[in-house]
Amino acid sequence: MTPTESEPLASLDGRIVVLAGGLSHERDVSLRSGRRVAEALRSTGVEVEERDVDARLLPDLAAHPPACVIPLLHGESGEDGAIREVLELLDLPYVGSRPAACRVAFDKPVAKAVAARAGLTTPESVALPHEMFRELGAAAVIEALLGRLGLPLMVKPAKSGSALGCSVVRDAADLPGAMVSAFAYGATALVERFVDGTEVAIGVLDDGSPWTLPAVGIEPDGGVYDYTARYTAGSTRFLVPAKLDDDVARACADAALTAHSALGLRDLSRTDLIIDADGTVWFLEVNVAPGLTETSTVPLAAAAAGLDLGEVTARLARRAVARHHS
Repeated sequence: MTPTESEPLASLDGRIVVLAGGLSHERDVSLRSGRRVAEALRSTGVEVEERDVDARLLPDLAAHPPACVIPLLHGESGEDGAIREVLELLDLPYVGSRPAACRVAFDKPVAKAVAARAGLTTPESVALPHEMFRELGAAAVIEALLGRLGLPLMVKPAKSGSALGCSVVRDAADLPGAMVSAFAYGATALVERFVDGTEVAIGVLDDGSPWTLPAVGIEPDGGVYDYTARYTAGSTRFLVPAKLDDDVARACADAALTAHSALGLRDLSRTDLIIDADGTVWFLEVNVAPGLTETSTVPLAAAAAGLDLGEVTARLARRAVARHHS
């Protein structure tokens, strides 16, 4: 699976279960990711079963254990490590990072702190729970926020994905509404200084030695890479590879590898970055279950690297099986 060569692994003995759906706000995206991966795996000759998360899942997995599980659940319980904890309780091989690493990566303020300790540059930010606004008074907290961070700001839920509840605030009058939007998707909001620049996404594939896919440049029509821009065909222009100077491209790849390693991730991750006018690379967040839909950046980058999505995911599944039995 590496860019140059790969060692063959034993064939999968049994079916792969692709988990998609769930009850998070990102259910639709998860279902789209699951369908695409299942179709890609079937094209390689792998037996695939698509499953949602319901009361029958665990009894069925226990009664008929699959060769491997590929969890493609997005949002809370899908990316916070919970489903992987359950898969480990059942002693089932699965693709992706372990629960503890998922919990850290999914919590954006914590992930930013880990990234900063690892030497990455990340926008100054404050994480505030909803209770602070209720107990201290929203006006006073907002005044303190503006005094510390200034404008413009990016406001987002501390634990969420797909840009749900995210807002760019350029006018102080819009900050209260942005906070309300963020709190609609979680109890804590992350408020960070907005960095104007070129947004890129870097996928990392990890077959024992992590390496990066080509950088994907992101140019949303509306200027903000929100939920609509991410998942509506034609709403965003993706440049693969991104138009970056060689030294900046290397810095982006290094940042993604640093985040992947510092957070203890494995198999697959995606790091989101911003490059400002001075060429500084800013770490925003990392995703342990990146979207794999038709408009998602990881499949676009894999295709640009000459990789087939089905072969990549089958390879990751084989490695997960080998890892489990080692």
